[in-house]
Amino acid sequence: MTDTVFPLEPTAAEAQQAIKDEFAFFGDWAERYQYLIDLGRKLPPFPEEWKTEEHRLLGCQSLVWIVPQGDAARLDFRAISDSAIVSGLIFLALRVYSGRSAAEILATEADYIADIGLAKHLSPTRSNGLASLLAFIRETATAAR
Repeated sequence: MTDTVFPLEPTAAEAQQAIKDEFAFFGDWAERYQYLIDLGRKLPPFPEEWKTEEHRLLGCQSLVWIVPQGDAARLDFRAISDSAIVSGLIFLALRVYSGRSAAEILATEADYIADIGLAKHLSPTRSNGLASLLAFIRETATAAR
């Protein structure tokens, strides 16, 4: 998993602030959804052979696959969805959490979701899927400690 693009910022807190700043540029949610779709296209390539039930994230209406790698010092995540918007949500989560230590992951609440108003603009099924993604990341970090 050497071609990961994350982390983009030195800390999870800085990543969350960058997300908040970027989303502040957009005047409405149509523009923000388009930005999410664009972010999803920036996810690193996800090998077809990883798209197995073993790597499937349950709790999502869309198909989502996630593969963790690393240890307590650094956890990297690769993930993809068959949904463009969900891939954008994955990008945001990986921007905050991938490439971080287990301790930093566990110490970081996903404040960016409320900060950019995302919670109010996701369907219940997408909210559940995002919660499943964040829970998987936290569980992986807990197990790595």
